[in-house]
Order: sequence, then C-alpha cells, then structure tokens
Amino acid sequence: MFKGRHFDRSVNLLCVRWYLAYNLSLRNLEEMMAERGISVDHATIRWIVRYSPELLERFNRRKRAVTGKWHVDETYIKVRGRWTYLYRAIDSNGDTVEFWFSERRNLTAAKRFLRKALKRHGRPKRIVIDGSQTNREAILSCDAESRLQDRTRRDLKPICIRQSAYLNNRIEQDHRAIKRRVRPMLGFKSMSSVRMILSGIEMVHMMRKGQAKYARNRKTSLAEQFELLVA
Repeated sequence: MFKGRHFDRSVNLLCVRWYLAYNLSLRNLEEMMAERGISVDHATIRWIVRYSPELLERFNRRKRAVTGKWHVDETYIKVRGRWTYLYRAIDSNGDTVEFWFSERRNLTAAKRFLRKALKRHGRPKRIVIDGSQTNREAILSCDAESRLQDRTRRDLKPICIRQSAYLNNRIEQDHRAIKRRVRPMLGFKSMSSVRMILSGIEMVHMMRKGQAKYARNRKTSLAEQFELLVA
C-alpha cells in the first residue's frame, strides 16, 4: 500500500494511526517523530493521511453486519470558517452503520446518505430520528425507491420511522467521539481534506467498537488492526 514512498511502511502507518486516533495536531506528530530520530515535516504527514479512504475501504470489506434497527442524525463540522454537516447512523448495538459528509443540510444530502447506507447494508426494520421532517421525508422517499427496485418480488414492509429526541440520545452520545477528535485539528482547510480525514476518524471509531470480523472474539489493538488492513 505504501510501496515507493520515502518513508518505511511502518513509519507511514504509525503516523496515520496516531493522527487519526489521538488528539494530536500535525505539528505535535512532527515533534513526536523527531524524538524518535525520524525527521518528517508536518506537511508530509498531511499528505500521508490521503490513505485514509483506502484504509476505510479495506476495513469495510471486513466489517461485521449491523442490526436492522438504526438511529440517524447529523452533526456539525466547521470547514474554512463555516458549518458543514456529517450525517451518521448507528445500530441498536451502538455500532456505526454509515456516515456521509455534506456541505449542506437538506433533503438532497439526507437522501444521498440514506441511499449509501441502504446500498451497503440493506433495508433496516426501523429508523429512529429526532424531530427532523427533512430526515423523515428522506427515509420515506428512499424506502419507496428501495421497494420499487427490489427484484425478489417479496412483500416488503415499509421501514418503521420513530421520531423521538429522547430515543436518539444514543447517536448524540456517539457523535462526541468524532467531535472530540476533530476539535484539536484547528479547523479544516478544504472539503477534500475533511472527507479524507473524517473517513479515517470514523474507521478508527469503528475499530474501537470492535466492528471488524477479526475483532469479534478477541481484543485486537488499533496497531494490530492497522497491520491487518495493509497485510
């Protein structure tokens, strides 16, 4: 995966893992590597993070199935001084179902997120949302599309929608792990970089939840999980 790069694979992987997993800035990481006798510029580390989407793709191929009961919500991420939106879903076990970064918070964005989740994970039995009418409309629309596109000729029941701010506290709590990691990054500078970095942060969050198939029956460290992804 890191073939032909200036630094050894172990150095690249260490920089990516530490940056995505811990509350470090790029300059913090530059100093930490220097203490280990490795001279790497913080701009180079930023470039290394471009591997996050590929690592996520590899992780998704090893990801456990989620349950049929989802919680859906969106949270705020600041990019170039303005608010953007991260749509997220978790299941009844608290495992991450899917996420989607959008510059806008509207029906189009909500539908794109739900289509992605349905395509990857299939139809849930129930989705819990807060009072958002936009998210409700998106679910109804995507549910109808899904039933029309189904070729099994089964009598598919509509997805049950529950609107409750109280019941959706579960995903509000889950947002905190992502926001906690984003906070020390001093603000994202571009839409492309935020997409790459968020994909890595979400992947690490899933690793910590033990969502990979290889982590189901044993406690596998983040370092071991990263090594398994690039093996």
